[in-house]
Amino acid sequence: MRIAYYRVSTGDQSIEAQRQALGSDFGKEFSDVGVSGGTMAADRPGFAKLLDQIRKGDTLCIYAVDRLGRDALDVQATVRRLIDAGVTVDIHGLGQIGRGVGEIILAVLAQVADMERHKIRERTEAGRAAARVALQATGRTHRGKESLGRPKAQDGAAVVAWRRENGASIRQTAQRFGVSDATVKRYCAAVR
Repeated sequence: MRIAYYRVSTGDQSIEAQRQALGSDFGKEFSDVGVSGGTMAADRPGFAKLLDQIRKGDTLCIYAVDRLGRDALDVQATVRRLIDAGVTVDIHGLGQIGRGVGEIILAVLAQVADMERHKIRERTEAGRAAARVALQATGRTHRGKESLGRPKAQDGAAVVAWRRENGASIRQTAQRFGVSDATVKRYCAAVR
């Protein structure tokens, strides 16, 4: 049986590009949406389910090595485990990964994915550091935002004041201001 596995790191990304690139003739498809490539493959819900259901003689199709993960040792161990279990691993654009040369190519590509994960982390931290310095110096980040976090949906003090003045419930207040119940609760807890 041909089986597909897709992974994207954030919830606002889609697996559709991977799905289209791989085609549609799969007996089963598994995915992890919003799961970092730094998370070990067996610890991802979708991949763990795949491991439970894949059998000897199956072919696992993946769009790219980094979709398996961005930890080089984990990627190599995962592929070796699959090959040892009699599963064919087919990576889009590379073909089937086998013993010997296939494992060498996989090792190099897995190491590149791992290196990219570290570079992403470094760039992210450098951006946060620049934002902190600018925020402290000017009251705004290097990108002009007023804080490092997400912008607030509403002024928390105004939401809490309106709720008290009107004797409104959490739900009524949330509907009035167009925010979630959890946001109103967070604003109320911060004022206490």
